[in-house]
Amino acid sequence: MTAPHALITGASIAGLSAAWWLRTIGWGVTVVERASSFRGGGQNVDVRGVAREVLDRMDLTDAIRAKNTTETGTVIVDADDRVIAELPSDGPDGATAELEVLRGDFARAILDVLPAGVRFVYGESVTEVDEHRPDRVSVALGSGEHIEADLLVVAEGVRSATRDLLFAESEVDADPLGITMAFGTIPRTADDDDRWRWYNAVGGRQVHLRPDPYGTIRAILSYAGEDDLVGRDRDDALRVLRERYADAGWRAERVLDGFDSSDDVYIDELTQIRMPGWHRGRVCVIGDAAWCVTPMGGGGASLALTGGYVLAAFLSQIEGHPDRDRLDEALASFDAWMRPLVDEIQGIPRGMLKLAYPHTRLGLAARSVVMKVMTTPPLSHLTAKVTQVADTDRELPEVRERARGGA
Repeated sequence: MTAPHALITGASIAGLSAAWWLRTIGWGVTVVERASSFRGGGQNVDVRGVAREVLDRMDLTDAIRAKNTTETGTVIVDADDRVIAELPSDGPDGATAELEVLRGDFARAILDVLPAGVRFVYGESVTEVDEHRPDRVSVALGSGEHIEADLLVVAEGVRSATRDLLFAESEVDADPLGITMAFGTIPRTADDDDRWRWYNAVGGRQVHLRPDPYGTIRAILSYAGEDDLVGRDRDDALRVLRERYADAGWRAERVLDGFDSSDDVYIDELTQIRMPGWHRGRVCVIGDAAWCVTPMGGGGASLALTGGYVLAAFLSQIEGHPDRDRLDEALASFDAWMRPLVDEIQGIPRGMLKLAYPHTRLGLAARSVVMKVMTTPPLSHLTAKVTQVADTDRELPEVRERARGGA
């Protein structure tokens, strides 16, 4: 019997996790990625909660630990670089997690150990999907190639074009948080250390500096406001950021100067994605395309890794070839298992945004007092719970491996 075949769109953490686990349970797997080659780089992500067990089952924990960013803790500083508060980093799920890694390094670690037989198609995107046949889904690529599969897994990220092609606006709730973030890699200087340094300025502005394992610094400018910078000309976007941060103080000017010559500046306006259902027929949406929690919620990489595992686990319980009814049952089980994890992280109180991005000097002073109180005993243990995401008391569903077939 020919093995079932999955077509996955997107080759980052969610897509690669799904590819690893689907190939492990014997499915043929094709991965389509719009970038011309594997995308490395990126900012800090981490492995938290139940995702640590998934990583163990992939035998990847040591590999991820070896790629650690070298960050040892998280401090909030003032304009003179004095520490106002230190966020709890005890245990595996502190503000700086035990398994802290750059996104590209995480994805590369999975890519390097993919089971044999996974086919990659780079520099392509989906232009059309035919869902009318009950036994297969047919996907057309921009090149004109058509791929038939038993399951289409959409794992493209928060602004997934394939998701939006398939699901109506009423089925995808894109909720903007009103926060803009600019990321980039800048040179390291003598006053940098192994801590994540986090600075707040009036006007709802933040500056972040985080060490990486390559002798450079991952910098973030984050502010409450939207200037429609996504997709804008790079020079124009950097000009707007300079205007925003003209009087911010601390290391803001250094970051802006670094961004001028950085080759990996990325700007995003944070948007949570909510969908009432992550599957329909022979289509399933996972990762940020399905449930983007944004960096404000945290745990996105952990959910992406776990989602790939849970999807494959329930598919592995189908006996024989996945007909429409059995596939629908497996995908419904995937949805039911993942949703409590996602819902817990997505419930960001809007008051938290106001606390994180104060606009006035009074608000900034009040935030400093609150953070100092919340990060010292006896309340520090409550603050530590904020970063304990993607965790559950439920057992992971079991994966039933079978012989690998062809694609």
